[in-house]
Amino acid sequence: MTALPRATYRLQLQPGFTLADAEAAVPYLAGLGVSHLHLSPLLEAVPGSTHGYDTVDHARISEQLGGERALRSLAAAARAHGLGLIADVVPNHMAVPVPERLNSALWQVLRDGASSPFARWFDIDWAAQGGRVLLPVLGDRLGAVLAAGELKVDQETLRYYEHVLPLRAGTAGLPLPELLARQHYRLAWWRLADGEVNYRRFFTVNQLIAVRVEDPEVFAATHGVLLRLYGEGVLEGFRVDHPDGLADPAGYLGRLAASTRASARGREAYTVVEKILSGPERLPADWACAGTTGYDALRRIDGVLTDGPGARRLAALYASLTGAPGDAASAARAGRAELAAGELTAEVDRLVRLAGRISAAEVDLADFPAPAVRQALLELYTRYTVYRPYAHPSATPERTVTVPADAHQFVELLTHGQLGSSPLKDEFRTRFAQTAAAVAAKGVEDTAFYRYHPLLSLNEVGGDPAHPGVEPADFHDWCAWQERHWPGSMTVLSTHDTKRSADARARLAVLAELPERWVEECAAWSALAGGPAGGLSDRNAEWLLWQTLVAAWPIGPERLVGVLLKSLREAKLATSWTAPDTGYEAEVTGFARRVLDTPELAGRISAFVDFLAPFAQSNSLSAALLHLTVPGVPDLYQGSELPLHTLVDPDNRGVVSFGGPVPAGFAARKLHLTRTALAVRDRLGPYRPLAADPHLVAFQRGPDVTVLAPRLPFALAQRTQPLVFDLPGRWRDLLNERAFTGAVDGAALLIRESD
Repeated sequence: MTALPRATYRLQLQPGFTLADAEAAVPYLAGLGVSHLHLSPLLEAVPGSTHGYDTVDHARISEQLGGERALRSLAAAARAHGLGLIADVVPNHMAVPVPERLNSALWQVLRDGASSPFARWFDIDWAAQGGRVLLPVLGDRLGAVLAAGELKVDQETLRYYEHVLPLRAGTAGLPLPELLARQHYRLAWWRLADGEVNYRRFFTVNQLIAVRVEDPEVFAATHGVLLRLYGEGVLEGFRVDHPDGLADPAGYLGRLAASTRASARGREAYTVVEKILSGPERLPADWACAGTTGYDALRRIDGVLTDGPGARRLAALYASLTGAPGDAASAARAGRAELAAGELTAEVDRLVRLAGRISAAEVDLADFPAPAVRQALLELYTRYTVYRPYAHPSATPERTVTVPADAHQFVELLTHGQLGSSPLKDEFRTRFAQTAAAVAAKGVEDTAFYRYHPLLSLNEVGGDPAHPGVEPADFHDWCAWQERHWPGSMTVLSTHDTKRSADARARLAVLAELPERWVEECAAWSALAGGPAGGLSDRNAEWLLWQTLVAAWPIGPERLVGVLLKSLREAKLATSWTAPDTGYEAEVTGFARRVLDTPELAGRISAFVDFLAPFAQSNSLSAALLHLTVPGVPDLYQGSELPLHTLVDPDNRGVVSFGGPVPAGFAARKLHLTRTALAVRDRLGPYRPLAADPHLVAFQRGPDVTVLAPRLPFALAQRTQPLVFDLPGRWRDLLNERAFTGAVDGAALLIRESD
């Protein structure tokens, strides 16, 4: 395998920040001390895409970003500065673009149907919808669209506003109703998608169709350009997007590793996977990769800097003041249940159909009613505790039960492979696992986390708000585990997918140390906001607003309203994306704007954020130091070497400027810490925890580097005794540029000095 990166720096490429812009930033990023640039997806995406995960053409580097010539120029400039390039790979899905001809492979499937040589590319259930692909693109029912004359035939294409679709050969001259019935696709009202779509999607996104990358020919076609660029030395490694969506993640990673070994370079690429590990879940040991993209590290670093008992007190106050029912665990179960029975109905129904075919094929598995099978699936998804199981499709499990007792046992045994192996049973296990990942991501992170939020910093990708806080001893145990098993795994604090950046979460974490003070502040803000009720009628939304303001202050009205609307629609309680309640949304957004327009209230919010500042900054610096020195490869998100208080996408995916004026104050301290910690990474040795005060995370990385990271800074400030740490020998604190004397008044990075 290629040598591990020292550290990587994530750049979000988009039309506003191209490969040429990345090249211009190379001198600055090299000076920062990273070894690799971590690039968002490079292949051609939907025009104007700001993220690149909506691939339309695997055969070329995005012309919107500058094309292959610009990528090679970036690689040369990076190499001249001692940097390599890591590319984000999107194996799970492609875009269903508008116009549809942008995706040539999909266009040919829509034109020629299941007989198209490209039909094997896409995960389409041809047994459903009469052998046609459901396209849920119409703004109304088909009859209404026809009556309005909104569908037009233009030579060999069918047009619906910006949509342009191919016509099946020989159908162009038919009357429109007959023409529609003869196509290999079925145009439908967009509201039918969740219940009837017959292609696997990325989660619930109709505009992203799943790719069958488990097919060797599809793998070769979709990875050819990136593998060629790796073989030629343009790329050094890969970040694999959403492996949980793949039919066989282990098989995919094995093929990717083998392909890089077989390249002209003759060695395996550095590869990490965007795998969310929930609870005690571990990365499968048979995956051919260096580790994850780091959300497991984020959870531990945030956790050790969060007051767990305080967070639990805050949750109790939150429940009494907002009327939010239940707790984090019950919210997660409810979110899972609703997604499985609602937006993912089509995926569950596909499993029900598969179960029916399995039942029909074996007499001792016959007669399990479809409604009972569906109910069993829904209950199983509701109580699942991890993202997905990892049964290898090529495994041939032994049958352990002859005749299941009921539909629940039938389904559960199928998911575990305990009814033996067959093509249909193996497909059931695979599809159950793929859907499990979608239920977890959409039901928990994109539903429950927006509903139940006593402390917003806990509700992060891969987070576990039901168990706030991590004790230092558990943090050390995790670090030791990582060093033994996944030393090349990434560590992150902020990404393009985090709901709040690291500095925003560091500020919010202080609230767990002063829950009663926070509640008093909320009451004062609500009173100052005025209005007939003295606040919002939806107290849960008001709590969300106050913490959002704290996280991102100062924030303008458009940013604030955009984040609030996304949060409330994702929660799907009072409003949603598919059924927006305009009156409710107007109340919340009007209230939010009024808050910003009330000078006394805005001044009080600003004063409270100023009060939090020294404690929030302590958390930020401790988090950054831990991020850069614990076992693993730190991945810095663009702009995060400076203060960064961004919120959920698209807020966190904006264009970043490099090479601005020299910062001062906290920005200068954070940048200095980042550069200093990166500069000593080559000197880091084995991880050894050190016994320390409860307000300190202390460890050594080899004999000559000691890391001291204060925690729970508000409580620490109330102590009468200073924080001290006894360390034999002579040491220099590189962060404060002085000899270490035993007193700890902030994050410290110590280097042993010769006697």
